[in-house]
Amino acid sequence: MLTLTPAARAKVEALLARAEDPHTALRVFVSPGGCSGLSYGMTLDTERQEGDTIIEDGGVRIVVDEMSAMYLAGAEIDYVDALMGGGFTIHNPNAVRSCACGHSFDTGRDAATARPCH
Repeated sequence: MLTLTPAARAKVEALLARAEDPHTALRVFVSPGGCSGLSYGMTLDTERQEGDTIIEDGGVRIVVDEMSAMYLAGAEIDYVDALMGGGFTIHNPNAVRSCACGHSFDTGRDAATARPCH
């Protein structure tokens, strides 16, 4: 459903190694808003919710809530280490349009929740 590139996996492994709780996982989610209608989010999380999907990718545990899963099916998370503009990027086959920053996307039916960029 959702995969990590080797660069993203290495970065997430480094972040998880600093976590004090061995049950910590990378939570990836989608929320309404952003300049294209939906925004990506990621956090380290130790809690699980009803309906969560847990994905193991090369030893890294990824958690996705039920609503976000339908928007992230087939997506790949990458990490780019650059002097300017580095960080996590999501390559999402469900997105028909993305904003320039890459943190917001539209699946073709989410434009009503779009907000102007600031």
